[in-house]
Amino acid sequence: MGYSIRAKRELEKAFSHHPSPITHHLPPQEAQEALMPRVIAVAGKGGVGKTTIGGMLVRYLVEKVKKGPVLAVDADPNSNLNEVLGVSVHATIGEAREKLKEDVPTGMSKDSWLEYKVQEAVIEAKGFDLLVMGRPEGPGCYCAANSMAKKYIDALKGNYAFVVVDNEAGMEHMSRLVTQDVDILYVISDPTPRGILTVSRILSIIGELGLHIRKTVVIVNRVSGKDGGMLEKAARQKGVAIGGIVRNDDDLVRADAEGKSVFELPPSSGSLVDAWAIFEGTMGPDGSAGL
Repeated sequence: MGYSIRAKRELEKAFSHHPSPITHHLPPQEAQEALMPRVIAVAGKGGVGKTTIGGMLVRYLVEKVKKGPVLAVDADPNSNLNEVLGVSVHATIGEAREKLKEDVPTGMSKDSWLEYKVQEAVIEAKGFDLLVMGRPEGPGCYCAANSMAKKYIDALKGNYAFVVVDNEAGMEHMSRLVTQDVDILYVISDPTPRGILTVSRILSIIGELGLHIRKTVVIVNRVSGKDGGMLEKAARQKGVAIGGIVRNDDDLVRADAEGKSVFELPPSSGSLVDAWAIFEGTMGPDGSAGL
């Protein structure tokens, strides 16, 4: 599967001191290692701010790390990652699968046609690309769309320095991570004992499924000053290590009410400051620490 126009341009810029990774020349070993994509996923139950944290992560990689092209993947059929990022969706993977029911152009195999439609579904935005899984039509076909997404995302991700996956909400969907290997999984909770309980169950499921996740970080979102003691107690009881806390933020509430994207949050926004501090602490300012 070929590079998107953005991926070609950004990779050439990022590695201009090496032979171009998109030519037929083999790049040096250090360039090959640098080109290995960092895959970062965000998970959690519905309503905890999972997608917003994912959007803040994309902004961090684009504006702070600036190490190469970023692919954001909306793998939640009920999600609105595109709205959080401030972009419009013109096509989805689910729609591409539905088009298989139509006539495939003469001279093209189904695989070639699907590859073309998936490439067509990649949305180019300022500093990142977005791929949306979408909701396929008809009963019982979401798993098929998920399987198809895994295949093409694994093919696409080599074109990017970072891949950010907004996973489907809920514990029961952890087995549907749309890529085989994850460098960091951020598990998001709300500031309640029940939220911490859900996180502990998600962590247990991850262990049971044997998922290939190199690092898991728990983030408690929308925390106010009064929540601290209760959260510490709940986390201690459930054996959950909290990796970071994101405060409740009037700037974010206002931006959400006005339909603004995370890229429009002021740099002083409390939630953005907290989230970026967590990202820097877990992956470093260049996105590679501890990976």
